[in-house]
Amino acid sequence: MKLTINGAVHEVDAPDDMPLLWVLRDLLGFTGVKFGCGVAQCGACTVLLDGDPVRSCVTAASAVGSRKVTTIEGLSADGSHPVQRAWAELDVVQCGYCQSGQIMAAAALLEAKPRPTDADIDVALAGNICRCGTYPRIRQAVHRAAELRRKP
Repeated sequence: MKLTINGAVHEVDAPDDMPLLWVLRDLLGFTGVKFGCGVAQCGACTVLLDGDPVRSCVTAASAVGSRKVTTIEGLSADGSHPVQRAWAELDVVQCGYCQSGQIMAAAALLEAKPRPTDADIDVALAGNICRCGTYPRIRQAVHRAAELRRKP
């Protein structure tokens, strides 16, 4: 099957029912996407599918079709994406395991709502679990990323 990931077409030989997570990590080396729970409950495996956040652990690679997949590696090669910059600026990360999923969900939110409220952020990131409890810094960073997106 052919998959468009981070703007490049990749041909992969994988079973139709293989989760996108394992195609990304094991077959293609995109290790920014993390395995957390395997049942779409924690958000660590969040990637964007045509801009919408999806759980790659329960998305069959064959179901992707011609849609575009974006992983954290695809936001920017150098960490210059506004969400990545805000995360670094506000020192959001503690252990870091959940953060790629958090960042991907935040990036999708900001595309849909460039000026999100606290409630918008809470709803959009509700399915992304952070065992370290960095939620206040995550919310702050989403607001900061929204500011960075507005600046030239």
